[in-house]
Amino acid sequence: MNVKLTAAIRTGVWRASRRSSPLVLAALLAACGPRETPPEIPDETPQPAETVETGLLFEAVGFDALPGWAEADPRPALGAFRRSCARLAALSDDTPLSPRVDYAGTAGEWRRACALSALDAGSAAAAREAFEAAFRPVAISAPDAVSGMITGYYEPEVDVRREPDSEFSQPLRARPDDLLTADLGAFDERLAGQRIVGRAEGRAFIPYRSRGEIEAQDAGTPLAWGRPIDVFFLQIQGSGRLVWDDGATARAAFAAHNGLPYTSIGRVLIDRGEMDLSDASKDGIEAWLEEAGPATARALFNENPRYAFFAIEPLDDPSLGPRGAAGISLTPMASIAADPAFHPFGVPVWLQASLPDAPTWAGLVVTQDTGGAITGPLRADLFYGWGDTAERRAGSTRAQASWTVLLPVEIAERLTAPPA
Repeated sequence: MNVKLTAAIRTGVWRASRRSSPLVLAALLAACGPRETPPEIPDETPQPAETVETGLLFEAVGFDALPGWAEADPRPALGAFRRSCARLAALSDDTPLSPRVDYAGTAGEWRRACALSALDAGSAAAAREAFEAAFRPVAISAPDAVSGMITGYYEPEVDVRREPDSEFSQPLRARPDDLLTADLGAFDERLAGQRIVGRAEGRAFIPYRSRGEIEAQDAGTPLAWGRPIDVFFLQIQGSGRLVWDDGATARAAFAAHNGLPYTSIGRVLIDRGEMDLSDASKDGIEAWLEEAGPATARALFNENPRYAFFAIEPLDDPSLGPRGAAGISLTPMASIAADPAFHPFGVPVWLQASLPDAPTWAGLVVTQDTGGAITGPLRADLFYGWGDTAERRAGSTRAQASWTVLLPVEIAERLTAPPA
């Protein structure tokens, strides 16, 4: 969901503040950006085992086949994995790690790995040894690709106020009481993992209000007030760190969305003929909004019916990011968003890619989040953290990455066993 954008930001009511996210702006343009085609698997590549459910191809490898593993410090990933293990503690042994994907087996098959991860690992070497004792590396690919797109995201910092004024005029809203979520799996097990959002009207369950209707009807209690453009981008990002003018900080945590589809305002401007693709950069959209004025900008925002609601939470542990889709606080450089149609939450992954400031980067991460633009078997979005460096690196990350998942021994042997 990222394109490489410039980082210059000027202040003003209709301009993004210094803490606005280039990644969020990139998401606005994702539909406009070029699509990169992953390289094809060479004809001489051995064909490993394949699962019918995902189409993923699995091949057993050794830790010595992972470039950089011997020098890696997987302690951040070990902490991230431990937090994922906490979710498994309440599950029965036969509960699948994911109701949609079965390659990663059941909660019971991960118990030993979780137990080993809980042991003290005060050094990088001890952390590597913990992973080596609990897991086996399994290289994964798709039938038509050995690598996939990796982008980056981060937690923006947004200036807010406790009361509205002429500049900070847009509320961050709490989840309305009448917004309801239905788990379709509770009605039909074939729909496990699928949810719809709406509201009750009489005896009917109907779609929730659009962005324009929410604003017009003032649905959802205001929690804080920000610049309109900042709040719009924050809704796309899903969470952020709030900074009040007295220096107080808190987290705007994602609480819910209205269930309506996302529309790119960058694409809207291009389709209208008001902006060329070559001009649809962060600065280009920002300049358009400033020249158009508040009323026209608001009308453009309403072209995207998707609306996000928030909850204000304290920054209990400033070293961790917001909760991802798995309900786990994200760890900088050790948490990724992946497509849950292909990968369960909580799976360690050794990624190799060329990243900003690290052209030969390789690192261990854990699947703990997802996103609307993160689709496909080898698609990853790396959480960089927060601050100016994270912002810069996230906004310029767009590369190909190869995947090697670390799986409990029993699962790895089952997946990679040769056909009978």
